[in-house]
Amino acid sequence: MAIAAAAVIVPLGLLFFISGLVVNLIQAVCFVTIRPLSKNTYRRINRWVAELLWLELVWIVDWWAGVKIKLFVDRETYRLMGKEHALVVSNHKSDIDWLVGWVLAQRSGCLGSTLAVMKKSSKFLPVIGWSMWFSEYLFLERNWAKDESTLK
Repeated sequence: MAIAAAAVIVPLGLLFFISGLVVNLIQAVCFVTIRPLSKNTYRRINRWVAELLWLELVWIVDWWAGVKIKLFVDRETYRLMGKEHALVVSNHKSDIDWLVGWVLAQRSGCLGSTLAVMKKSSKFLPVIGWSMWFSEYLFLERNWAKDESTLK
């Protein structure tokens, strides 16, 4: 059983890592060449590029993990999801609640535009952290004196 799981997990992990490095390279080139000229154009391009990477993780959650998300909202809120700005505050019940947030954002049609507040050390993670940095996520040190200006 462990060998069968490894036969799926290892190739998917390698695919995610290699494609993630390609996404990071595209993001870096756009950061250096396009962002100095137009932040708006850079953000539009990066939204699509980052979404390619995030979709891989959303697919794994859907296909492999079979995670089901139940959403309890009124009809008006449901109709507006993905069509206007929103702030989602997670209760941090797990280490992957950010991934559940991405699934929800993907189903709302705004995955590439999502931003999150992350621990500063996350931005140094290869592939995913680098992509978050290029996507202008907020990184905090969990020290109000240092984080106040970032949040403002």
